[in-house]
Amino acid sequence: MAHIFSSLFWSNLFTSDLAIDLGTASVLVYTRQAGRIVVYEPSIVALNLATHEVEAVGDEAKQLLGRSPQGVSTIRPMKDGMIFEVDAAERMLAAFIQKARPRRKFNTRIVVSVPPRAHQVARRAVRQVCHDAKAGEVFLVDQTMVAAIGAGLSIYEKRGCMVVDVGGGTTDVAVIAYNGKVFSDSIPVAGDEMNEAIIKYIREKYNILISESAAEDVKWKIGSAYPSENTRTMSVSGRDQFEGLPKTLLLNDTEIREALNEPISAIVDLVRRALNETPPQLAADLIDRGICLTGGGSKIPGLDMRIGKETHLPCYRADDPETAVVRGTAVLLDDIPFLRRIQILD
Repeated sequence: MAHIFSSLFWSNLFTSDLAIDLGTASVLVYTRQAGRIVVYEPSIVALNLATHEVEAVGDEAKQLLGRSPQGVSTIRPMKDGMIFEVDAAERMLAAFIQKARPRRKFNTRIVVSVPPRAHQVARRAVRQVCHDAKAGEVFLVDQTMVAAIGAGLSIYEKRGCMVVDVGGGTTDVAVIAYNGKVFSDSIPVAGDEMNEAIIKYIREKYNILISESAAEDVKWKIGSAYPSENTRTMSVSGRDQFEGLPKTLLLNDTEIREALNEPISAIVDLVRRALNETPPQLAADLIDRGICLTGGGSKIPGLDMRIGKETHLPCYRADDPETAVVRGTAVLLDDIPFLRRIQILD
């Protein structure tokens, strides 16, 4: 008994396995030692241009958006589901790993989920920063696969299942069976594109410029993909394009639904294309199993109803959809043989 206790003690002391969701909008980090998500912050880093040092990451860096002092650049290193600024992404990821694991430990495994569209240079950068953090082993896994696992879908069965992961930069669709993807596709349309659509709509209709954070606030408070019985309104402030003065206007949910129609339609079209290219037998499985939505962008009210109506298939949102990817990644920490089978190899 004393020997077992000693082994567990030293295992906990020197091991702190991490599961990381490297998303366009947010980075989530789960530690096996804590058994929970310990970091859930925006994918933003503020760099000092003179010293090249990190001034802030995550929540602190987001507060500097649009108001950072001279000499400090606020960067979103992820774009359209891929690492856009490799050096900034390395620094951001290193800072989040340090937050999740303040004391460096030996024999650490780090599993990072990456977008299906991530290129080889970006994947190598992720591996390198994890190794720099003294990881014993680094595994990269496909976000759609782990999203399905985190949503509770049985990817091990013969029957097919479909996951639609609506993130910040991309919407990824996969039909999965026998532990592998039968169909997979992705478009650079998701939460960020919805924000931009709202900004464009208000600029063109009212000649008012609003910030990205204001657009995001509008999206979550009165945005929707399908009509509802209740009318919702909210005030938003911006700058008049012609007068250059601050101005406030009242918006309603019908307007914002109109603003969001283009990106929402693109997501629906992607799902329809996936169904059209899925083998008939697996497509038949989806009549019973339905379409599962994951990712923070899937929380737009009515998105499940819109997809269900246009595909004639059951469509539902996973529980806690924005954490499905990191929770699925964390599951793999307890099944290393399976993790080795599905990891992405350069």
